[in-house]
Amino acid sequence: ILLEPRTGALRMATAQANEPPMSRPSTGRSSTMQAWETGLENPNVLDTEPIAVRGQSAGGHRQLDADGKDGDGDGKSGCGCLKSCKHGLQSIWRTRDTQDTKEDRELYIKTTLRELIIYCIFIIVLMIITFGMTSSTMYYYTKVLSDLFLDTKIENTTNNYRSVGNMGDWWSFVNGPLMNGLYWDTWYNSANFSDPREKNFIYYENKLLGVPRLRQLRVSNQSCNIASYFQGKISTCYAKYSYGVTDKSSFGLGNSTAWQYRSEEQLDGRSHNAEISSYDGGGFAVELSRDKATTQAILKELYNKLWVNRGTRAVFIDFTLYNANINLFCVIRLVTEFMATGGCLPTWDLRTVKLLRYVEPMDYFILACECVFMLFILYYIVEEALEIKKHKWRYFRCFWNCLDILVIVISTVCAAFNVYRTVAVGQKLTTLLQDENNFPDFDFLSYWQQQFNHGIAITVFFAWVKIFKYISFNKTMTQLSSTLGACAKDLMGFAIMFFIVFFAFAQLGYLIFGTQVKDFREFQQSVFTLFRIILGDFDFNSLQTANRVLGPIFFILYVFFVFFVLINMFLAIITTPTAR
Repeated sequence: ILLEPRTGALRMATAQANEPPMSRPSTGRSSTMQAWETGLENPNVLDTEPIAVRGQSAGGHRQLDADGKDGDGDGKSGCGCLKSCKHGLQSIWRTRDTQDTKEDRELYIKTTLRELIIYCIFIIVLMIITFGMTSSTMYYYTKVLSDLFLDTKIENTTNNYRSVGNMGDWWSFVNGPLMNGLYWDTWYNSANFSDPREKNFIYYENKLLGVPRLRQLRVSNQSCNIASYFQGKISTCYAKYSYGVTDKSSFGLGNSTAWQYRSEEQLDGRSHNAEISSYDGGGFAVELSRDKATTQAILKELYNKLWVNRGTRAVFIDFTLYNANINLFCVIRLVTEFMATGGCLPTWDLRTVKLLRYVEPMDYFILACECVFMLFILYYIVEEALEIKKHKWRYFRCFWNCLDILVIVISTVCAAFNVYRTVAVGQKLTTLLQDENNFPDFDFLSYWQQQFNHGIAITVFFAWVKIFKYISFNKTMTQLSSTLGACAKDLMGFAIMFFIVFFAFAQLGYLIFGTQVKDFREFQQSVFTLFRIILGDFDFNSLQTANRVLGPIFFILYVFFVFFVLINMFLAIITTPTAR
């Protein structure tokens, strides 16, 4: 039964075709049906509330409720709501890989543009985070401190730390530029500080955290074999450093930690890769003082008792500075490697990092962007999961899909480290500020903070490259991938041929010039040098000086075969598909 909205009249909604044959009039329609369909107004009907009758009538007809809907409509509407919600959720993660867009070009372009817009927002958020992590101030902070500790001249000489060449030079640096750089006890006019808390500020701005530490690693006597001809003349032999020949026995006075070996776990240290070798995190360590006079007394004792001698293979000077003006830490490590050949080789590592991330109002804005970034990562995790569910193992055949997984993994690891670093720095600073006469080892945190920065940089690089995925609907934008794809087989064959010739020249250069030319001192350095020659960066005079005959011959042959022949073959392979 239906209620006419305009007239208020009731109409019979049951069709004659649904009536049982026995009840259907033989001629025309029944008078009752005619009466209902006349549409006559019935005032009493409007005053009566319609009653929905569910189930089957006596004649077997399906009865309708007062709204004109089937009695089972509530169940179907519930299912419809679930389907609508499911469809809405699926539309959020609708991509070209989850929808069949091959036959519908318009749908393909719409889906691609939608993905591109979302991804552009993701890129903008990522750019805000990355540029909020670094600034040009970091470079100037590193430069100021490197000028102070690396370029300050040693008294009465023209040498600085960069030019330290033997044990005497190293001690002169420690007692001169290092002491003067670490301890600023007075103003530039020799006036004392009015507030004791103003001490131990380098350049009056950079607080020295805790105390500096000296640490050395040694090798034992008889750690190498002496030729039988010289065994009667040479009684000592100290090999180059390796973990197997590390000397862990006490020496010298043996009455303090400076003369006693402590393991990497005891020092809470970390191994270090230097120029000549890789060194363990343990060793013979001594903590200096926050007072200059006390530190000078410690150094004097070490100097007089030959703390550095023939068995020494590396000495580390570690300390950490913090500048509150710019909220930056600088973790400094000066490494001097004493070679088995005699002499020494100085290296250094200055890490300027932002370990306290959330201090200024802008930092909290960056924090909000980081939260938005993680929401994007969760969004893309669900998206990739849906694509993997649909395509199974075929998903991993696509380069862009593998790139998506890589970006998600790197971002997730960086987010986890961000939380860990915030907690670890807070705990370390709380412990340090309770007693500043201890050495604060920020080497581990600063190292992984650098890796965190590198991970974010790689993520940004891949994120920009991934834009090609969304603009591939334009034929012009696919020239790079189509060109490389067309000549991929030829490039593989060329690469094999090129590297055979290239590594042959690299090994030849290493064996001929490795003992005299710095650029060929190691095989990997020889490889880098030959790549530089391709780009026009070479030192022909050093080759000619090392060997007047083989030097020019090596250079001419390499330039001819690699530069004139192989490089032009490479260009021909690349340009052939474009010409077609």
